[in-house]
Amino acid sequence: MSAQQSDFWSPSHYSTHAAFVPVLTSNIVTLLDPKQDERIFDLGCGDGVLTQELVTRFGARVVGTDSSPAMIEAARAKAAAAGIDESRLRYDVVDGQRLEEDIGDSYKGPYDAVFSNAVIQRMKKDPEAVVRGVRQLLRPGGRFVAEFGGHLCVASVRSALIAAVGRRGKDGVELSPWFFPTADEYKTILERNGFEVESIGLFPRRLPLPADVGGWVDTFGAPLLKHFSEAEAAQIRHEVVEQLRPVLCDKNGKWVADCVRLRVRAIRKP
Repeated sequence: MSAQQSDFWSPSHYSTHAAFVPVLTSNIVTLLDPKQDERIFDLGCGDGVLTQELVTRFGARVVGTDSSPAMIEAARAKAAAAGIDESRLRYDVVDGQRLEEDIGDSYKGPYDAVFSNAVIQRMKKDPEAVVRGVRQLLRPGGRFVAEFGGHLCVASVRSALIAAVGRRGKDGVELSPWFFPTADEYKTILERNGFEVESIGLFPRRLPLPADVGGWVDTFGAPLLKHFSEAEAAQIRHEVVEQLRPVLCDKNGKWVADCVRLRVRAIRKP
């Protein structure tokens, strides 16, 4: 199963500039409530840090998937170094936006849960197809637990990027790779596609960054920056950093990201 898209992800950049993604997960893991020997499908596992925890800490049997071959390679290396048996944890390249078309015998359910952390905001092309694919994976009564960027997430960064892109004659809104729904919008999508929503809400977070916001732009904005030459991308990065310095950087030089997370737990209807 192939991702059917370019791989913009760098495991080294991700571990440096997005280390907060698997760390700030206590609430969503509690919401998932994984059990011994449950079958869990991790949609958008990244480098596998949290996926591996579902196996080693809770005893679940997990399939970890991501659209990035580089990230899957990094996840497999972590699992091998930890000596985790492939019967309990496997990783594959899967495009979450093509679940309906690509789910075959290798991923035949039913799964007890589909879990997703910090990835659905990058599935802008067809969010409803993602939900339909998740439903196809789950048993009736199975749960879908996800946390991802919600309405107004990184609003200042996104506005600065869109403005910088616009100054170069391109439509920054159209090129933006992110899907940041309100809670009501995403609840409607879920209910329209065979789910009962048990809980959903937006949670603002100001997350400390390991460097300036340019690292965030390089890591998460790569699908947008691909439309520009290397020199233009560097200029855009510089402009965003300088525009946001008074907003997201304190007097000690410490940067934060103005995140808003949407957290949801929904049950697949029969």
